[in-house]
Amino acid sequence: MIFKTKKYYFCTNKKSNNTMALILSLETSTKVCSVCLSNNDTIIAKKELFEANSHASHLTVFIEDLFKELKDIDLKDIDAVAVSSGPGSYTGLRIGVSVAKGICYAINKPLIAITSLECLAQAALNHPELKEIDLNNVLYCPMIDARRMEVYTALFNSKMELHKSISAEIIDETSFSELLQKHPIVFLGDGAEKCKETITHENAIFLDKLAPLASNMVKIAHEKFNNKAFEDVAYFEPFYLKDFVATTPKKKVL
Repeated sequence: MIFKTKKYYFCTNKKSNNTMALILSLETSTKVCSVCLSNNDTIIAKKELFEANSHASHLTVFIEDLFKELKDIDLKDIDAVAVSSGPGSYTGLRIGVSVAKGICYAINKPLIAITSLECLAQAALNHPELKEIDLNNVLYCPMIDARRMEVYTALFNSKMELHKSISAEIIDETSFSELLQKHPIVFLGDGAEKCKETITHENAIFLDKLAPLASNMVKIAHEKFNNKAFEDVAYFEPFYLKDFVATTPKKKVL
């Protein structure tokens, strides 16, 4: 599975001459920690780490290193910060939003919020495994693991319009059965991995090794920037969907 494999990735492209908006995107809703700097729809640089519990130790370091390696672009040059708003990991979302808000406060830039499920759904667009499918009729079902057989999920059509609102769902043999009669449904994300043996309809398509990444946020972030769809930096909070429940380890019996 993708989340059990450590992966570090960094790439850079030359800055485009047609600069409309430089946006720094942060995605921390799952076990993957990723940052991306984009100019319009073009990715300038990105860093990704596929390793659990890496957000606190790597997110700010990734941002700092990204701008050090670019040299000709400074953090103060960006026009906005985009952050994954959830649902997903409570700790990961809290770290990502805190860092994003801190940057926005420090350099007086707007904050853009993008749901982690919309970000994940973007990863399936133009996927090579879908080239034989009628994409006009397909639905995309990103799933983020919420433990046991529960997932955070939503449904999007081929235009990335919301077909079914974000919710926490317990998956069983009847899940999505009515929709699967009418549509091919593409399931993806770490939550979809555990549903393969439960959702077995012939119209169910599973894409492996896809995660919500900061690079998936680029198109949405720039559309929101152009529409001035900004958040109130002072009051914005992540969308946890479920209340956070703290647990303590059981005592060992000697």
